Amino acid sequence: RLVSRRPACAQGSASWRRHMAKPTVGYLGMGIMGSAMANRLIDAGFDVTLWNRTKERCDTLKAKGAKVADTPQAVVEACDIVFACTSDPESARKVVFGEGGVLAGISAGKKYVDMSTVDEECAIEIATAIKSKGGLFLEAPVSGSKAPAVNGQLVILAAGDESLRNDAQPCFDVMGKKTFFLGEVGAGARMKLVVNMVMAVNIEALSEGLALGQKAGLKGSDIMAVLDEGALKCPLYSLKGPKMLEGDYAPNFPLKHQQKDIRLAVDLGQKVGQPLPVAAAANEVFKAALAAGQGDADMSAIFEVVKR
Repeated sequence: RLVSRRPACAQGSASWRRHMAKPTVGYLGMGIMGSAMANRLIDAGFDVTLWNRTKERCDTLKAKGAKVADTPQAVVEACDIVFACTSDPESARKVVFGEGGVLAGISAGKKYVDMSTVDEECAIEIATAIKSKGGLFLEAPVSGSKAPAVNGQLVILAAGDESLRNDAQPCFDVMGKKTFFLGEVGAGARMKLVVNMVMAVNIEALSEGLALGQKAGLKGSDIMAVLDEGALKCPLYSLKGPKMLEGDYAPNFPLKHQQKDIRLAVDLGQKVGQPLPVAAAANEVFKAALAAGQGDADMSAIFEVVKR
């Protein structure tokens, strides 16, 4: 059952009343995405407690009034609801299962929402552990990168405990433009991998098109203008194409994370018996870009490898 919800406006509804009663919120992980989402929660008036492995990354938001805890456990114990956004399955597990981790702070009724992009197995493992101690779990990876996170325009892909989705909705409404509830834990992870696989294939295709066109004597700006007037017009190309031509790879979504996601998508294809020849080929190009030192650059830096 697919349920979607857009942010509620000021109205005399149950949704609006939930907005008025703000829970205390924890946020774990102050990377590009986590810090942007936590910042929006602070600006919206939530009482926010932060944690990050490198504590200094919390300083900017601490200056805006956020509290900072020493461990994930302390955040869970102090807050009504805790969100996390980490870089990969390994870090997601470590935040939960490590010493002083989330699981150590979970007791009956505690609420944990993992917004990391992980594989289904990781999401289910974490959900099972949280629920075994009486906690509530929701996975909620997001579609969108830095700018949508900063502007509250993310698409949130929630799955798991539906009552927790309802409790988290006032926070989701601050962080995103639309929330989908996809059912059981694992569905959010699968949806996110599908979305990011399609994005990876498309940015690789754009890289090849620009490289081919330029080597064939066409202007990159003309290629982008033609694409923008036809059936291939899309926000991804309009946003990334001009920056690729300028060599501007300031990270909105780091290449190393995109390669991780397409690798996980190819792994999912293997598990369900779905051939993914184009995605597998794109993964090899992303791996080459990673080997070439582009891991911390924006995912569009794949162009540097393609055009050589």
